[in-house]
Amino acid sequence: MSRIAMVTGATRNLGYALAQGLAQRMKKNDIVYLTGRDPERVKESTRLAAGDGAEVRGEVLDVSSSRAIESFAATIREKHEGIDIVISNHYARVLPTDDQAKVVDYYVTANNFGTTNILRSFVPMLRDGGRLLVIASRLGTLRTLAPVLHSRFEDLNSLDEVDASVTAWRDAVREGRAGGEAWPGWINIPSKIGQVAAVRVLAKQRRAGDAKRDIMICAISPGLIDTGASRPYFADMSRAKTPEAAAGPLLDFVLQPKADPKYYGELVHLGTDKGVPGSSAGFGEIVPWKA
Repeated sequence: MSRIAMVTGATRNLGYALAQGLAQRMKKNDIVYLTGRDPERVKESTRLAAGDGAEVRGEVLDVSSSRAIESFAATIREKHEGIDIVISNHYARVLPTDDQAKVVDYYVTANNFGTTNILRSFVPMLRDGGRLLVIASRLGTLRTLAPVLHSRFEDLNSLDEVDASVTAWRDAVREGRAGGEAWPGWINIPSKIGQVAAVRVLAKQRRAGDAKRDIMICAISPGLIDTGASRPYFADMSRAKTPEAAAGPLLDFVLQPKADPKYYGELVHLGTDKGVPGSSAGFGEIVPWKA
């Protein structure tokens, strides 16, 4: 049976490198869906990613639209009956000069609700041996949040509860209350925490069944990558990786024949240059959620 993969936010940077890498490493009968919001970028990226490996199919997908995600999932279900690899990589940029109260609505709709809607639509379609990665950040833990706010994301039981917590934080930013409530000044931090919380909720719900089916669901920290989104925040980018270099360990991770259950439901850092000590596969350490 052909293997089916999809990458969101795949028209540039890490997403493009992942889609291209999957196409190169997977077999000729396999299919990689390269998705993005801009039709011209999807078309051009699909052309550039095509090669001698898996077939690359470009699909316009606006992750800020729940209907668009549901429609695309229905198409995958109709054509293939399931999916093997899902990499949720999309990211709405925010710049240091942006008024965060003005940009937070779209930022959250794309980055957070886009992620939870991808999980709602595609996790039930994972085949045996399936892999679903949410690209997040080392910042996506309770350790980067004031203790008074930990309860907002700790011990949640559903994706709806995750969305509700993210919505409450978004409203505080929009209404100018965030600073007084001890929220971080950079909206990227609570957003990433929300993404990791969503993965943890799914893991709580699905762990036993997924273990029997060799399904891996986890969040990934790829480390610092040299992109237009990261450069404005860092004066020294000498330690940043190219998107292609960052994609290598992620591709190793997602394509491994047998999932390591210790990573299930965790935030896994794959950004170190040499990987985990004693491992030649380039895998990183588990980032603690709280401690």
